[in-house]
Amino acid sequence: MKSWMRPVAVFVISVLIATPARAEQIRLVSSVAAKAVVEALLPGFEQSTKHTVTPVFGIAAELKATLEAGDAFDVAILTAPLIDDLIAKGMVDKTSRSVIARSGLGLMIKAGAPKPDVSSVAAFERALRAARTITYVPTGASGIAFVATLEKLGLADAMKPKTKAAASGDEVNANITSGNADLAILPVSEILPVRGAELGGIFPAEIQSYVVMTAAVNPRSPRAAAARELIAFLMDAKNTPVIKSKGMER
Repeated sequence: MKSWMRPVAVFVISVLIATPARAEQIRLVSSVAAKAVVEALLPGFEQSTKHTVTPVFGIAAELKATLEAGDAFDVAILTAPLIDDLIAKGMVDKTSRSVIARSGLGLMIKAGAPKPDVSSVAAFERALRAARTITYVPTGASGIAFVATLEKLGLADAMKPKTKAAASGDEVNANITSGNADLAILPVSEILPVRGAELGGIFPAEIQSYVVMTAAVNPRSPRAAAARELIAFLMDAKNTPVIKSKGMER
């Protein structure tokens, strides 16, 4: 190398080393069950990576339908069966599949209302029978699990007159805070953030069901590398205390 070129080469290399990876704008499609966790952790991810994230939250099954219809996304956080179906269809990368956390099902009540006794399966059944109205989202993972639980307990027919179907978690929340329903069925992670409501109790262990939040990357996304960074950040053990504080567990 000629002597006059050495300073130029050193300058170019120093610039390349100093230049950070390109900041990306990541489109995240996520089940509302993971909303509290995602919203709590995104600022730290954005600060440390300089990427920005645009989250879209909703009912997992409905979000999956929008993705299958062609809605753009970089990374999805849905229930495990839905992610696995997208893997089978080649819509998300199998190697990126990661279980972020899970949330058990709970009973939501209006803030200040007496908490029902759910210390046993028998007590749980009595609490359901005593409720005037029970609200849930039939198309949501928690609603599907609740209906299966009622069938398992032989309560499906008895509960039909007092169940109030809702189109979304927001509608469920409104049913409780307005007093239109006594109990709501949701993942614990969706109950804790609701103002005007509180966790009345969790399902007994013998009949508990878990909503497992699983992430995967769109392999055709030009931002797939950044999307993998996001998943890795959510999976980092240092974020486990935040996840627990939002009603989820590893």
